[in-house]
Amino acid sequence: MAARFEIDDDFIAEQNAKAKQWLDDDFDHLAKKLGRRGLNIEELTAKAQSFRVAVPSWGVGTGGTRFARFPGPGEPRDVYEKLEDCGTIFKLVRSTPAVSLHIPWDKPADSAALREFALMKGLCFDAMNSNTFQDQAGQKLSYKFGSLTHPDPSVRRQAVEHNIECVEIGKTLGSKALTVWIADGGNFPGQLHFQRALDRYLESAREIYAALPDDWRIFLEHKLYEPAFYSTVINDWGTSYYCAAQLGPKASCLVDLGHHAPNVNIEMIVSRLIQFGKLAGFHFNDSKYGDDDLDAGSIKPFQLFLIFNELVDAELRRAPGFDPAYMLDQSHNVTDPIESLMMSAVELTRAYVQAHVVDREALTEAQEKCDPLMALAVLKQAFTTDVSPILAMARARAGGAIDPIRTYRESGYRRHKAVERPEQVGATAGIV
Repeated sequence: MAARFEIDDDFIAEQNAKAKQWLDDDFDHLAKKLGRRGLNIEELTAKAQSFRVAVPSWGVGTGGTRFARFPGPGEPRDVYEKLEDCGTIFKLVRSTPAVSLHIPWDKPADSAALREFALMKGLCFDAMNSNTFQDQAGQKLSYKFGSLTHPDPSVRRQAVEHNIECVEIGKTLGSKALTVWIADGGNFPGQLHFQRALDRYLESAREIYAALPDDWRIFLEHKLYEPAFYSTVINDWGTSYYCAAQLGPKASCLVDLGHHAPNVNIEMIVSRLIQFGKLAGFHFNDSKYGDDDLDAGSIKPFQLFLIFNELVDAELRRAPGFDPAYMLDQSHNVTDPIESLMMSAVELTRAYVQAHVVDREALTEAQEKCDPLMALAVLKQAFTTDVSPILAMARARAGGAIDPIRTYRESGYRRHKAVERPEQVGATAGIV
């Protein structure tokens, strides 16, 4: 078998050498500006280097719409090729060492062998994701009318057993969490009994919870609508919180940024879940109309910053039980998925560092003095601070690329993969 193309460290170093002078200049200039505000750029750079976000295995393939999917050249054809792409992202941005698998999409034939392959790429495994929102080949019973909440106990049993299987696979891979999102709901009034459906969800979830190892967590993911357009069983953070509280301390609530009604104050939801000790973490993306799964920070960067303002506030005051898991969850329909995931990882790190730039004393003073304009001004000062030199320096010091996308394009990675991975012929439709 021919050697497979990789972007090597020497190539990254060559590309970095071209940008090192301007980075040093910009970094020194920013250090002086921040110093006047009492901020230490080295401490902020260390924060940037510490930030971690997982990438989804399914995210390195081309997404789609309900109408069509337009695959790009060199798409990964199996979980091993997906890990090759995930390893490339990590090598360039240095903040994405973990991969989140979706089962059965990425069910390995040999979990131990897959874990060994991931380790060779410098990767580990984040939360496992179950899938009871689709019928799979060979599946005995259909999820057309629900899974964990289906009126037929046989369907519920099948869905529970699938989630437990995900846990078993995850144990071998080294994962420590299970994310559960169900599409259960109704498209017509009267289609399902609201209370009985939620009772059945809790009954099923308790079985899954009981199968968790002691050091595992279960993340409950809510969504306002889709594919159920009249009612959704786990439709908002309040329902998710109620279920997590009913299940126990290993259960908490995952926040997907696209799963809310338009104009919902997501940062306040984040704050509430932190306050209640039930924030599991995030599926980061962005949206314009609904659950669009657009690149993180591409539409509402200020909202992303405000979310991280709450997260950093909790981090700095050491909020009890605060240990959020961060993951990207995007659908890349018209871009190179690797480029989109790299840019999104950078944007999350940007928001995280900007949140550390917030003058917390000045913000608290403005809040206590009921000075809304000054409170906003404090936040805007941090949000408008260009921390790009910090992010680039953090990547360079960790062995990553000063300019990840340019380095990726210059390497010809996609062109090489198009040769190694011949196009798979066949039309497909549906959201990935």
